[in-house]
Amino acid sequence: MSDREANSLGRMLALVLRHAPEKFGVEMDLNGWVNSRELSEAIQNKRRHFHWLRGWHFEAIANADDKGRYQVEGEMIRATYGHSIELELDLPTDDIPEALYWPCDPETVATHMEYGITAGDRKHVHLSKTISNAMEAGHVRINRPAILEVDTTRAIADGFTIWRAGKTVFLCEEMPSDYLYHVEEDDPSIQDMIAMWEEE
Repeated sequence: MSDREANSLGRMLALVLRHAPEKFGVEMDLNGWVNSRELSEAIQNKRRHFHWLRGWHFEAIANADDKGRYQVEGEMIRATYGHSIELELDLPTDDIPEALYWPCDPETVATHMEYGITAGDRKHVHLSKTISNAMEAGHVRINRPAILEVDTTRAIADGFTIWRAGKTVFLCEEMPSDYLYHVEEDDPSIQDMIAMWEEE
């Protein structure tokens, strides 16, 4: 499988497993699982140039993904986060770091510090394992994102659920302002990331 084919297949996986399984006519259960063999056959029927595709190719993509976007169990595969469809994700809630991070537009920091973080048009709030992960996630849409730190220990103790969704991604339904702290721009982690982007 070439890099171009892998990228194209990755985009189709995201479409089917996160947003629109009906586009390829595959059945998804309430936890987001689809049969990888059925999915490979559906893609072959819609995209003739993928005539060689087999279910095990999805496992290769999942194993090579450094963010843990996909989970494979036997013949079943699902996306672990980023869904726009209603699902009941049975993700683990153990081994949550004491702090997680969330990127936002610097102009909205005061609003979030007062009202908290909500999922908006997504089903969940996506939190990152490290400041660097959050900066990288935020940089996709914000040139120099501000970073909020989430005190997960207190949030969990107070009854809020946080799920492990990938290697660096964690999910929650919302996060009230009581558990948020603004990571100031003079933090070395942020300065290092900004310097790296300005060099590119």
